[in-house]
Amino acid sequence: MLLAFRAPSELVFTLLPASKESFKTWQWSLFSFSLLSVCSQGRSKSSGLCFSDGKSHIDYILVYRKSSSQSEKREVFERNIRAEGLHMEKEASLTNSDVIFLKLHAPWDVLCRYAELMNIRMPFRRKIFYMHRRHKMEKRINKFRGLLPRKPMKFDNDALPDLEENESFTAPFSRSRIHHFIIHNKDTFFSNATRSRIVHHILQRVRYEEGKNKMGLNRLLSNNSYEAAFPLHEGSYHSKNSIRTHGAENHRHLLYECWAWWGVWYKYQPLDLIRRYFGEKIGLYFAWLGWYTGMLFPAALVGLLVFLYGVFTLEQCQVSKEICQATDVIMCPICDEYCPYLRLSDSCIYAKVTHLFDNGATVFFAVFMAVWGKSSFLLYFTLVCLYLVFQDEIRPQFEAKYSKKERMNPISGKPEPYQAFTDKYSRLIVSTSGIFFMILVVIAAVFGIVIYRVITVSTFAAFGWALIRNNSQVATTGTAVCINFCVIMLLNVVSFCLPLKWYVGTLLEQPRTESEWENSFTLKMFLFQFVNLNSSTFYIAFFLGRFTGRPGAYLRLINRWKLEECHPSGCLIDLCMQMGIIMVLKQTWNNFMELGSPLIQNWWTRRKLSREHGPNAKASFPQWERDYHLQPMNAYGLFDEYLEMILQFGFTTIFVAAFPLAPLLALLNNIIEIRLDAYKFVTQWRRPLPSQAKDIGIWYGILEGIGILSVITNAFVIAVTSDFIPRLVYAYKYGPCAGQGRAGEGCMMGYVNASLSVFRVSDFEKRSQYRDYREPPDSAEPYTYTLQFWHVLAARLAFIIVFEHMVFAIKTLIAYLIPDLPKDLRDRMRREKYLIQEMMYEAELERLQKEKNEKKKKKDRVHHKEWP
Repeated sequence: MLLAFRAPSELVFTLLPASKESFKTWQWSLFSFSLLSVCSQGRSKSSGLCFSDGKSHIDYILVYRKSSSQSEKREVFERNIRAEGLHMEKEASLTNSDVIFLKLHAPWDVLCRYAELMNIRMPFRRKIFYMHRRHKMEKRINKFRGLLPRKPMKFDNDALPDLEENESFTAPFSRSRIHHFIIHNKDTFFSNATRSRIVHHILQRVRYEEGKNKMGLNRLLSNNSYEAAFPLHEGSYHSKNSIRTHGAENHRHLLYECWAWWGVWYKYQPLDLIRRYFGEKIGLYFAWLGWYTGMLFPAALVGLLVFLYGVFTLEQCQVSKEICQATDVIMCPICDEYCPYLRLSDSCIYAKVTHLFDNGATVFFAVFMAVWGKSSFLLYFTLVCLYLVFQDEIRPQFEAKYSKKERMNPISGKPEPYQAFTDKYSRLIVSTSGIFFMILVVIAAVFGIVIYRVITVSTFAAFGWALIRNNSQVATTGTAVCINFCVIMLLNVVSFCLPLKWYVGTLLEQPRTESEWENSFTLKMFLFQFVNLNSSTFYIAFFLGRFTGRPGAYLRLINRWKLEECHPSGCLIDLCMQMGIIMVLKQTWNNFMELGSPLIQNWWTRRKLSREHGPNAKASFPQWERDYHLQPMNAYGLFDEYLEMILQFGFTTIFVAAFPLAPLLALLNNIIEIRLDAYKFVTQWRRPLPSQAKDIGIWYGILEGIGILSVITNAFVIAVTSDFIPRLVYAYKYGPCAGQGRAGEGCMMGYVNASLSVFRVSDFEKRSQYRDYREPPDSAEPYTYTLQFWHVLAARLAFIIVFEHMVFAIKTLIAYLIPDLPKDLRDRMRREKYLIQEMMYEAELERLQKEKNEKKKKKDRVHHKEWP
């Protein structure tokens, strides 16, 4: 699969109409409606999409209250808006007389002027495609597939025609070469998303007071001069008539029917339509989310097979058999005061559960997931990123602060604001210190959870309820995970409630461009969120039970409490519980908050309006009034959406060797997540500002870093946390099959007893045992490490090195065999670039020749008049 913008139609996922009879209707649905045409046709203003004259299209809405104390700033700001050439119209709210809507419209000359300044790429010439042999073969294959019955997920290239911009070359808009651009209608040449982006660009650079920093809409929103600012939705997403018989009323209605409606959860996403309506940035997010979800299918299938392998081989597992039959093996207490001596057979159930996740297929799955995360997943991004090219804009705040210091841009050759090296990095150091402080808070919280686990295990061991008392360690782990989840969510809320924007690269750092601002904010906040979510998991995976000492010489916390030990069946069951509970609770909470919060708030707003103005009052409101009562997009844009999925990706890959069902849980969540986000964007939120983006930004580097970290952590989980290496060493070196070069369940007889050490208890009639490789008390060197311990340690280190090198070698080989950019696609892009340059050159020659001819004609006319 390949998702790409501005790609040939066979590479763009669209919704398949139900039948060929609805083909014409869907064609009309995609192209025949336009908000600009609604205004140009002079329809009434009741729709709320136009000015009162019924002709000027509303490109942006500003909302303020008459009772606000910032009227002087607003007046200056609006006066400067008129000076920029924007048209304005004010109208009072129908529900609150104190609320005023300021409607903005950008005329043609303003759009052309700023499109040139912003280097917006517009359709330049029709594309002339050349056909590769591969494309011819694909066409034949698709023709053959067309004879087969249609599948639910299958899409038809002929069902929806290409969008106009996909059929055309694009070039930065220039007024001097305007006659070379494809302009059928001035009202529809600039799309609604482009018009809104241009108006927002103007508003960000308009001054509201005299001063270097007294500019921009964002500052007026922060000081409550304006209450809200947003572009309009293109009408209602509902219709009384069926879309298959009457067509879609607008793009929003079409998006709802083919994307946000729950009935099409199994369909591909109409990415081009999403991009046209919400902009490239949001379109890239949904393209990435769709690709990630698709890539989870093989990972979830393999993980499920590994789990099923553990289920089917449970009865043949020699280790669990020996644990279940070890009724005469007495184990040391897991705590000091109330914990009794245990029989090893009491761990029978936990040993069987551990085998479901830690079995012979786990190593294969870890290698598969490491290669999956490092190779197949990351190959996608370059394909998407190269289709979008735009020039990043300098932030107006940066321009205002460093306007007096300028230097020549080596690329454009134009002077631009400049930030000194010392100023830049001194600000960076100060801003970074805030995040490191928050990370220390997280580490302190994890330490508190460790103390809770150490103290509570004794409390549960003396509990009155027998079920809790007999399973005190599992109860301790379960409650600790739930408390840890609450701490994680609390710290997440605190990190966004505190004024961390001063510390994570916004006002204090003064980044030069918007992408630098987003990258700085994203990296620092991701580090905090990642540490917050995974720190306790790292503790359980690599520290729990590793430094407790031995009976008679335990290491204690504050010289009082013995450090927590692993369960007799191993530490993997604790790690599985940690991952399973956190993953399920976090995904459930996120989905509820993402959709539940705006649904409840919008329901409450509708309830208030119906009480005051009647049950059907909102339907009669103009569009700006209806959009005003929707919820605004969160202040951090797509950061929360990306963060949730990236953290899930890390949780799925970093410790996947301990929890093979993680990809399946992630897949089920993401299938719901796509429609939740779609429904939220289309129906519950105001229309976000359409923004351009050439890629997913710094998230690409974060994903690559997570891929590298997952290889290392999975190697350590298998080598250190699981019993795979000790079992392997025993089978080849100490078991019944030692020296025979084979390992199987029959070679594991006696492994449990070989993995236990003996401790003499003076006040107990029998000797108790514990998990370790130490000499018995009656040996020459009691309680020292045995030779088997050093063999296991050497095997663990060797496995980590071999595992990492093997995975990275496989990844490098795959990257070599399957390049990031296929040759035919690279050739097409080079040819397109060549043709654009050639056409630009021809257009310039044509313009110069035309000017030359005009000058010659003018000269001839002058000469003719002068000649008697």
